[in-house]
Amino acid sequence: MKTRKLPIGIQTFTKIREDDCYYVDKTGFIRALITEGSQYFLSRPRRFGKSLLLDTIAEVFAGNEPLFRGLSIHPHWDWSVRFPVIRLSFAEGVLHSRAGLDARIDDLLRINAEALDLTLHPGLDVAGTFGDLIRQAQARQGQRVVVLVDEYDKPILDNLTDPDTARAMRDGLRNLYSVIKGADAHLRFAFLTGVSKFSKVSIFSGLNNLNDITVDARYSALCGYTEADVDQVFAPELPGLDRAEVRRWYNGYNWTGEAVYNPFDLLLLFAKREFRAFWFETGTPTLLVDLLTARGFFTPDLARLHSSEALLSAFDVEHIAPEALLWQTGYLTFHGSRRTGARIEHTLGYPNLEVQTALNDALLKGLMGDPMAAERAQSRLYDTLVAGDFAALRAHVQALFDAIPHQWHDNNPIARYEGFYASVFYSHIAALGLDLTPEDATSHGRIDLTLRFNAQVWLFEFKVVELAPEGRALQQLKDRGYADKYRALGLPIHLIGIEFSRERRTLVGFEVETLAPA
Repeated sequence: MKTRKLPIGIQTFTKIREDDCYYVDKTGFIRALITEGSQYFLSRPRRFGKSLLLDTIAEVFAGNEPLFRGLSIHPHWDWSVRFPVIRLSFAEGVLHSRAGLDARIDDLLRINAEALDLTLHPGLDVAGTFGDLIRQAQARQGQRVVVLVDEYDKPILDNLTDPDTARAMRDGLRNLYSVIKGADAHLRFAFLTGVSKFSKVSIFSGLNNLNDITVDARYSALCGYTEADVDQVFAPELPGLDRAEVRRWYNGYNWTGEAVYNPFDLLLLFAKREFRAFWFETGTPTLLVDLLTARGFFTPDLARLHSSEALLSAFDVEHIAPEALLWQTGYLTFHGSRRTGARIEHTLGYPNLEVQTALNDALLKGLMGDPMAAERAQSRLYDTLVAGDFAALRAHVQALFDAIPHQWHDNNPIARYEGFYASVFYSHIAALGLDLTPEDATSHGRIDLTLRFNAQVWLFEFKVVELAPEGRALQQLKDRGYADKYRALGLPIHLIGIEFSRERRTLVGFEVETLAPA
């Protein structure tokens, strides 16, 4: 197979096809969507190919047949019929006022009117102008209209730290989107995409005819690259790369169907030929880190979190559930689902190594309140674990917590939670990308933290001495026989009891007992 151009940052279907770039054929999905329904909503994390998907749909309805030769939809579509397409995108720039939003919408509607050679009636408000555009477009071309909205929620997300402005943006967008339902008789197809999945009551009030395919096994791979896509389409790029590492670093995003890779990561990996947190580096989740630390979120839960379907959908300016924000922004993904009576419960976890390491690195810096101290601690911890030097490990843990400024303790409510120390230590190790299991289940109970590294097993138990007598951390590891689960591996097992004083804000106990291989 011949190599092609890597479509890094290209969101235009025409450019990909005309420049002979790699293209993963999604037109089979597009045909199914058009055949089965007419109005859809899809939420996916940033840089997942949503804009390219909408652009491809637009070209299908515009009848640009040459672009689709050799693709799945080509023999199944009547290319002689052309539909008027209205495209609204809020991906560009940042808006900070309702007046700015209304001006942007007016501009988008004007651009679409000019592209369709239409003259809009003056003096109408936003909703009236949008409705006028739809009706005129149908009358002019004699075909019902296609409406495509990209990043429908960005004006709200850009202002979540300012609830009043976020609410104003929400109300302005709701005013715009309400037109879609009222114009149903004039529409052939409508598709809205974004990062978040706001509750239907808050932003789609009255627009209950949208088919939400965010969590639909059939469309789990609508955006992103599957294993088969990587092996087949990108086969010329794979030589020289460890295929298992590619999978471990970047695969794993799942919406109850087939798992996919983030396209942005894969394309940059093929270009740079090194494993890095490409996707994460494009947007540090400051809001998310602040929210998790402020609410005392127990970071070991990130590896395995349970949430109801209702909670994941209950997202609005006034109510931001951490689980919903983590999932919708792509930092957690589905690992399984089950029905409990009338309720659907999902198990969430990291999609891959990139997210595990980069997210915990960001969280550790937030928990410690000193990014530079967190950076210095990372390499020091790795060297200490490689050396198996327990005196150095104790000194490292001591230094880790001593580095947290006292005023940060005083100002942040998470310091009152007994899980604070375990959260800091967990995110510290998880940021290294090591084989880590929090809340490790055994037949005798749960180990706080299990690390398998350097042909050794490390079992950690954490205690706060104001809540339990000193010396109980190591004793619990021994009394409950937690090591039994790992004896068959034939590796050295280290039992490590770590105890903190909440009042003194420091390490007060660090005991180690090593069990030789059986």
